[in-house]
Amino acid sequence: MKYYNIIIIGLGPAGSILASSIKNKTILVIDKKNPNNSNEGFHKPCGGLLAPDAQKVLAELSLSIPKSVVVDPQIFSVKTIDFDHHLERSYQRMYLNMNRHAFDCWLMSKIPNHVEKATSCTVIKIDKNTEGQYVVTYKNEKNEFFSCEADMVVGADGASSILRHYLYPKAKYRYYTAIQQWFKNVDIKPVYSCIFDSTITDCYSWSISKDDYLIFGGAYPSKNARTLFEEQKKKVSLKLQVDFSNAVKIEACLVMRPRLMKHFFLGHDQAFLIGEAAGFVSPSSLEGISYAIKSAMILAHIINGGNKSFHHQYQVETRKMRMTLYLKRIKCLFIYHPILRKWVMKSGIRSIKVNEIV
Repeated sequence: MKYYNIIIIGLGPAGSILASSIKNKTILVIDKKNPNNSNEGFHKPCGGLLAPDAQKVLAELSLSIPKSVVVDPQIFSVKTIDFDHHLERSYQRMYLNMNRHAFDCWLMSKIPNHVEKATSCTVIKIDKNTEGQYVVTYKNEKNEFFSCEADMVVGADGASSILRHYLYPKAKYRYYTAIQQWFKNVDIKPVYSCIFDSTITDCYSWSISKDDYLIFGGAYPSKNARTLFEEQKKKVSLKLQVDFSNAVKIEACLVMRPRLMKHFFLGHDQAFLIGEAAGFVSPSSLEGISYAIKSAMILAHIINGGNKSFHHQYQVETRKMRMTLYLKRIKCLFIYHPILRKWVMKSGIRSIKVNEIV
């Protein structure tokens, strides 16, 4: 059985940045995505809008996004639609429209060659041997099984993290199911919309133009997620006068949405959680890329420093980030509480007037 110092599960932004930043360790990274074929393997269901906070973190790492990751159009306002009170407002937003899968693959390409990669693979079991080392079992596309050992394991595998379930089998999580469909050559002007409808979800839905496609998606309570998604799609179709009958693909995954301090999971016993697996995602916007990269950099700094009290230091150095996310509960009130949102939208605070140019 092959041995590594560290095994990293998941190669989203958190896993890729961590694997690129750790020094002088033998590392195995395991991920479901196929970086060589954009149409195969797992794709993260994501609107693919890079928020200013994430742009800032990338700038601090001197990472410049290549043209192959960026898509058209670049839209600098979001149309906010409130079905509860039949209100609409536009707000300026400085997001970068990108191909999320291409973004993930680009970050994966930055991982040094000495890091061993097992892509198009799924972790199916985590355990410990008699010597206290972690034993990780995974399989590839051909259903071939492999096992390896490591002193340390890191979960960067999102809301459905297998490592988090292993470390906290009885813990309660706050999560939703994100579903989105892609529609090709839809007859509509470029649009980025954010939809609130408390009869469907206490989170939100979205529509985004992306090259020749229009994406419609949202985050819904997991119990009836697909039914709620279809109901919302019908209402948005009528509102935007868009034909949503012919989807070319559909994507879905769990999404963490922390509300309390107990919704953050850092790990223990030489096992760590970073990014969304740890609950590091904004409860107001569901933006997680900036926090994924920040948590990965914090953990890399700790590991490279050689301090033996890894977990205590990780808890201390992520405290500010956890508190920031916890305090976003206040922002959530004004976004998701129907009455408070109605007041904000009616007031016109920070909204912009959009004029059509022929």
